[in-house]
Amino acid sequence: MKVQLKIKRFNPERDSEAWWGDYEVEVEPTDRVLDALQKIKWFQDGTFNLRSSCAHGVCGSDAMRINGRNQLACKLLIRDAGAAITIEPLHGLRVIKDLIVDMGPFFEHYRSVMPYLVNNEVPADGRERIQTVAEQERFVEGTKCILCAACTTSCPSFWANDKYVGPAAIVQAHRFVFDSRDRAASERLEVLNGQMGVWRCRTAFNCTNACPRDIPVTRIIGEVKRALTTGRID
Repeated sequence: MKVQLKIKRFNPERDSEAWWGDYEVEVEPTDRVLDALQKIKWFQDGTFNLRSSCAHGVCGSDAMRINGRNQLACKLLIRDAGAAITIEPLHGLRVIKDLIVDMGPFFEHYRSVMPYLVNNEVPADGRERIQTVAEQERFVEGTKCILCAACTTSCPSFWANDKYVGPAAIVQAHRFVFDSRDRAASERLEVLNGQMGVWRCRTAFNCTNACPRDIPVTRIIGEVKRALTTGRID
């Protein structure tokens, strides 16, 4: 089948503003949108640029706005996207070229919440920190995050102020705040209780709808808010 792709293009070295490129590609209904984009890059227009890597929904590098919604191009089937597809770079981040955005600010927010286990205590058995299934289930949903930025760049609060840490960073903080093995919950909550922290969330639910791993992002943000207001982590 033939599909029409309308792609937002921008090259800062050449263009004063973004423009729309129109392309027609022959694909199978079971191909992914990424397949169509790669055909454009490889066979029609070598100046077109995008990010991709694993092509299996694991690395998160090909997140983009497809038909008005943040999605992974490698997961969306052509038959689901339709015969006319509009593609833009993620909103809220500086466009480097075409569909490639500057992920630097996103990862700065990620690093700000200390996304790693902090525990200097010696394990009881001297070898490992044992955790029950129930304790692990308390935060396991957040471990599915692939840092694609689909949630953060779908957030109106982040569009309005890119200093807001954003949903992805809050999910990463939650993953360790509620980890029974960790000892730095208070430090992370202090970051999230700041001016650009969790209280900038307006519960739009865009983040939950955008997540390609079906993480309940809005619920996770609510749990962090509750921990801050009650002073309890349970």
